[in-house]
Amino acid sequence: MAPPQGQMRPGRQLAVLGLIFVVLYLLVFFSGGASGGWKDRLEPRLGLDLIGGTRLTLEATNSIDGKPPTSENLEEARRIIENRVNAYGVAEAEVVTEGDRNIVVSLPGQNRELNDVGSAAELRFRKVLKATDGSGAVTAPAATPSPAPSGSASPAPSGSASASPKASASPKASAKATASPSAGGQGGGAPAPSASASPSASPSAPAASPSASAAPVPQSVEEQRKAVEKKVGAPAWAAASALQAPADFTADPSLAEKLKPFGTLTPAEVAVLSPQMQFNVPTITCAQLDKRPAASIKDEKQQAVACEGGAAKYLLDVAKVVGTDVDDADAVLDQTSQWVVSLNFTGTGQDKWTALTREAFNNEGGACDQSALGQDGKCRVAVVLDNEIVSSPEIQGVLTGDSQITGSFTQKDAAELAGNLRYGALPVTFVPQEQQNVTATLGDSHLRAGLLAAGIGMLLVIIYSFFYYRLLGSVIFLSLVLSALLVFGALVVLGRQIGFTLTLAGIAGMIVSLGVAADSFVIYFERLKDEIREGRSPRSAVPRAWIRARRTIISANAITLMSAVVLYVVSVGAVKGFAFALGLATVLDLVVVFLFRHPIMTMFARTRAFLSPRVSGLGRALPARTEQANPRNPRVKEA
Repeated sequence: MAPPQGQMRPGRQLAVLGLIFVVLYLLVFFSGGASGGWKDRLEPRLGLDLIGGTRLTLEATNSIDGKPPTSENLEEARRIIENRVNAYGVAEAEVVTEGDRNIVVSLPGQNRELNDVGSAAELRFRKVLKATDGSGAVTAPAATPSPAPSGSASPAPSGSASASPKASASPKASAKATASPSAGGQGGGAPAPSASASPSASPSAPAASPSASAAPVPQSVEEQRKAVEKKVGAPAWAAASALQAPADFTADPSLAEKLKPFGTLTPAEVAVLSPQMQFNVPTITCAQLDKRPAASIKDEKQQAVACEGGAAKYLLDVAKVVGTDVDDADAVLDQTSQWVVSLNFTGTGQDKWTALTREAFNNEGGACDQSALGQDGKCRVAVVLDNEIVSSPEIQGVLTGDSQITGSFTQKDAAELAGNLRYGALPVTFVPQEQQNVTATLGDSHLRAGLLAAGIGMLLVIIYSFFYYRLLGSVIFLSLVLSALLVFGALVVLGRQIGFTLTLAGIAGMIVSLGVAADSFVIYFERLKDEIREGRSPRSAVPRAWIRARRTIISANAITLMSAVVLYVVSVGAVKGFAFALGLATVLDLVVVFLFRHPIMTMFARTRAFLSPRVSGLGRALPARTEQANPRNPRVKEA
């Protein structure tokens, strides 16, 4: 006989639930990231409070006035850093402000490298004006300038430029300039006689930008510069200030001894020197330049000096395209299966980028010195991130579309760089302080106490369920077990795929969801009793009770789910983990309600045990109904 209209076939729902379990646990044991023995594959990703982790304090600095950042800038920096560390999903990172200048970052897992999350991520595109040897070797410049051997880029059909990220050899110090830098704005000392300058300056080489050297210098920087002048001595300072091109020690051997004190300067002391002095003094090496404090070349309106490959020292033009001109950044594979960072420019940013590539391709005004040209004689554009040159491709065409930053990137490196560019530069410069490993001793103690309390509570619920509902108590028990297995499997898979980490707060969220699930049983079973009291048979009461209880159950779970979503959106740290676990467990509980609880009740309604008041757990509902139907039967009253 066919089932009545609208009656479900319980076997189908149970089969779907079984299929979900099979797929889920196949992912648990065999999906990407699953390794080790069976026990290892069943371990979820644990949070900082359960397995310990790494904590780093970032201190905000200001190289100009030393004042602490504003509260608005500090909060914006905290938000950007949190987005960076959570770029791969729910990583349970704790990013909080401490005092008026510190941000504390905590991530689960030992030996995590967090220094990069505090990098400013200031992106600048600068033309390479000159190149010289930055290794500190005392060599003479070549008689005939030769192109630098760094990588070059050809515009792809999409308008992208790619390049080798590092120079394979150091360019020779052949660049010369005819204009002397202004000593008043940047040098700080009286110029030495012009005879000390390199006599081989090429008249065709471009002059250094006067505006770059004549810009006003903040008082604190000027004071630091005077301290450096005093440290190296007046003769050395005068000799360095008079240089119009990289010093030629073969032409004037006395310069080597005069400029030697600059090799003793710290990176922070080198940072306060003018770009021309940093470039022209051979004893200022890439080893010093690469270790300059963060934001040392932040000013986009000033020329700058930076190194590539640890040996090639470049004098860079003012930045005509900056990070704010980039609309989006993504880590992608190029045609050669190498990881690159694809850049999408804004409308005005695209115009700036096109104009910059046109200048570089045509070498307008002869701005690029022969030493800085690429292998095909075209200008190069350096991609500068903070103080580091990521790549310096030779521009071989006017690029009117999106472009790429190429390098020896791994997938992780490319994704981190793209994330830093996507979320924007930090409004505050940070200096990493001591990085610490955090133990999970306290978390272990709390976990044991929490699991013990949860176990005792669930045991009492199960005992009460069997005592009050008897056979129906087994439905409660099996449903809670299935919900727990679904949640556990989902935690393991999500930990591998999106980086979800389980913390004490997440465990609390799952325990709360199990309590909500237990409440839904009470709604269903009490509605079932009401249907039987109204005169329906147990078999017909089951679908009727389900229809009437389903709306209440869905409404209650929907409210819980909405609360979890709101908490997840507006909260941070541990509260976010609590909300995610609560929402996940609530959704999976609804899956168990529809695919197990109602189908199994439909099957139980067809058994003889379900019709027995002592076995089914329906209690007084069955005798009341039978007594109402047979008021003269004394055996019914006894039952």
